[in-house]
This record gives sequence, C-alpha cells and structure tokens, in this order.
Amino acid sequence: MKQKTLKKEIYVSGTGLHTGSKISIKILPAKVNTGIRFKRIDKLKHEIINGNIDSVINSKREVTLGRADMAIHTVEHLLAAFSGLEIDNAIIEMDADEPPVVDGSSRLFVDLLMEVGLEEQDQNRKFIIVDEPIWASSDDRYLVALPSDEMKISFTIDFAHPVIKTQYASFKINPEIFRKEIASARTFGFLNEVSELRKNDLAHGGSLENAIVIGDTGILNDSLRFENECVRHKILDLIGDLYLLEKPILAHIIAIKSGHSLNIELVRKIKNFINDNKNNKVHIKGD
Repeated sequence: MKQKTLKKEIYVSGTGLHTGSKISIKILPAKVNTGIRFKRIDKLKHEIINGNIDSVINSKREVTLGRADMAIHTVEHLLAAFSGLEIDNAIIEMDADEPPVVDGSSRLFVDLLMEVGLEEQDQNRKFIIVDEPIWASSDDRYLVALPSDEMKISFTIDFAHPVIKTQYASFKINPEIFRKEIASARTFGFLNEVSELRKNDLAHGGSLENAIVIGDTGILNDSLRFENECVRHKILDLIGDLYLLEKPILAHIIAIKSGHSLNIELVRKIKNFINDNKNNKVHIKGD
C-alpha cells in the first residue's frame, strides 16, 4: 500500500471549540515521509509543529501540541480525518491556535479531502504491528492494544446520566467504514459543566452548532446522527490520538471509559516500545 497525500490544497474557516478563536486553515499536499505537520503562519518565524506524540503538551479534554508560547489545540478531529482516509503526508497552515471545530466532527474535513481527491505517492506505507498486548489503565478506565491483522476498535462508555448510560460500538477501521460510521459523530458535553469548563479556559467556542449538548433529561439539539453517537465520537477521538504515532497501527484496540489522557498514555507506551530495539511487543512492517 502506497503513501498518500491530497491532490490539491483546501481551505477551512470557523471557530475553535475550546479557544473560541476565529481561524482559517489551509491544508496542503506534502512530499513522501513528511507526515502531518502544523505551521503557525501567524507567528513571525512560521514555526512548524510535528503532528506526533513527542509534540503533545496537554491531553485534558483535548490534545494540544507544541509548547506554551506556540501551541496547536484540539488536533484530534483533523488527525482522525487523515487517519481514517489513510492520508500520510500533509501540511496544515493555521492563522491561530486551534483548527475550526466546524460541526464538532470530522465530516467537513473528510468531505473536502474527498472532493479534491487523494494522490498515491511513490513509497510504501509502514505499519506498526502489535505482537503482544499493550495496555494503560487508571481506576476503572482501561485501554488495551491486542495483536490483530487489521485495525479494529471496540469502545464502551458508561455515564451516570439517563441520556447516555452505557454505550458500546465496535468497528473495523478502513476508509469506507470511517466515512460512513464514524466521521460525522459529534463531540458532546453536559450543560451543567459549561460554566466550569469556561472557568478553566475551555469550550469558549462550543454551541449547539458544533456539539451535542446534554441537559438533565435530554439533548438540547434537534436530534442525534446515530443512536450511539457519543461512543462513536469517542472512537473518532481515539483514531485521531493513535495517529500521533505517525504510522497506521494494526491492532484490536479495546477501550473502556477511555479519554484523551489514557489514549495518550497508551500511544507513549507504544512509541517507547518502537524506540526500544530489544522490545518484543511491537515491530514496524515495511522497514
């Protein structure tokens, strides 16, 4: 399987979910082995931040890359679009510090990327192969990667709330299934948490236009896109977080009540095993 990039550049503008910043981004094709790179063009030096686990500086509620004075917030929905469509190489030029949240999912990114088309490049993809179970856990939250010859995610969430309760979904991850079943699942939040989130400098751009908002007895939006849209969005987030490995991973990922922090912990463990030449838990196919 060959590496891919997009055929032509695309533009997206809107509001950042957490920062509330007004922002425009340009996604450009990139050469083989570039990976996913973010460029802050509002900065004098147009500095580049690599879209990988080594760049992560925060994973509470969202994933932030960079450093304190030059950060990119909430990258997971955009990374999920690249991962789900099997795009290996792209450069994202940004004039602020967070990609547009658009509708709270990856759907618009996916639609625009499919509209301009994808281009195969002249080098093969490399895959991370899981040879033995690798896991991360915290209290009653668990995340494990099991050996598999394909990418699959099985996810369970459990909220003490009558609207969500326990939800489960399991999907083989490929471009067709990603586009049809996962890409349009929106982020969600609880109305009674909004004040606290904003006190913590989060959710300043959140609205019914870009998130499922859950009240005490029901959702405030007109409808859901899927009956279990919340767990599907958790899968979307996990797909984006896993792409911080910079290569697609072949594994069956089983998640129970996981979130960004646990996702990032697992990604760091896998990356450490990759860097350890003596490890027997993962290997790279294609080296």
